[in-house]
Amino acid sequence: MLDHGGNLDVAMRRFGGGVDDWIDLSTGINRCPYPVPELQPRHWSALPSRADLDSLHDAARRAYATRGAVLAIAGAQAAIQLLPSLAPRGQARILAPTYQEYGAVLRAAGREVEEVADLDALAGADLAIVVNPNNPDGRSHDPARLLALLPHVGCLIVDESFADAMPGLSLAPEAGRAGLLVLRSFGKFYGLAGLRLGFVLGGDADLAALAAKAGPWPVSGAAIEIGRRALLDRDWTAQTTARLARSSVRLDALVRAAGWRLIGGTSLFRLYETADAKAAQERLGCARIWSRVFPHAPAWLRLGIPGDEAEWARLAAVLAG
Repeated sequence: MLDHGGNLDVAMRRFGGGVDDWIDLSTGINRCPYPVPELQPRHWSALPSRADLDSLHDAARRAYATRGAVLAIAGAQAAIQLLPSLAPRGQARILAPTYQEYGAVLRAAGREVEEVADLDALAGADLAIVVNPNNPDGRSHDPARLLALLPHVGCLIVDESFADAMPGLSLAPEAGRAGLLVLRSFGKFYGLAGLRLGFVLGGDADLAALAAKAGPWPVSGAAIEIGRRALLDRDWTAQTTARLARSSVRLDALVRAAGWRLIGGTSLFRLYETADAKAAQERLGCARIWSRVFPHAPAWLRLGIPGDEAEWARLAAVLAG
């Protein structure tokens, strides 16, 4: 497996404790999740109907303000796994460093993959991939600049897994344009990654091809109903967006005393430069707070946003010690 956050099994082998003893800040998953509603038995016992799936697609269309076609799928990762079957053959270029699974999936499918550091270098690619805002550093790109790439690439994939709290960055309203696919994650902003739900937004023909590969029941009945309710709950979305914005500023202030320097992030995660990220991870791990480090950048340490006040207090105590 590639390096990912959320690997609490590694943390527990190194530092002990059970899952409930840990504060997992190694991911960008909201630790104050959407409250899961009580579901009718049919959402667990019956196969999802076409009407059920259509209701989820309608909710996503409204939440993401898109006029394009919508396909619900078992997380953004599931969409990435299907890309080789849809994307044109030829050279793929990925704006890097970024989420590693894109390169891994395409190379495994026998595609030629080039990682580039500049947005303009994507021009000429048969398949161009941009994560906006980027994972892991939060780098963001003006939607107008991304749209300007469309005439110069065969297909543009824009992964907006961390864009829920930054709607001004989203190309979802432009989904449906030829050559553009937008990926959205549900689990990160709504804090329900275990539900395995995500969306692809795009043109009818592209999404029909993806739907054929995904099969007749791409997501569960429970995911459909929970996702539908959450996406339509605009009050919760507004409150959560505001809370995360405040909390990211609070986290920056808290770690500044530890001598770490902010170098990037979003309102779901922050990336800091430390003197020694592995030593910082060790210090946090001894208090059973899990963080993320990066083999290619030994000074980088990433933290998600703590949830309740007890989590904030535990982190503050470690950093002050």
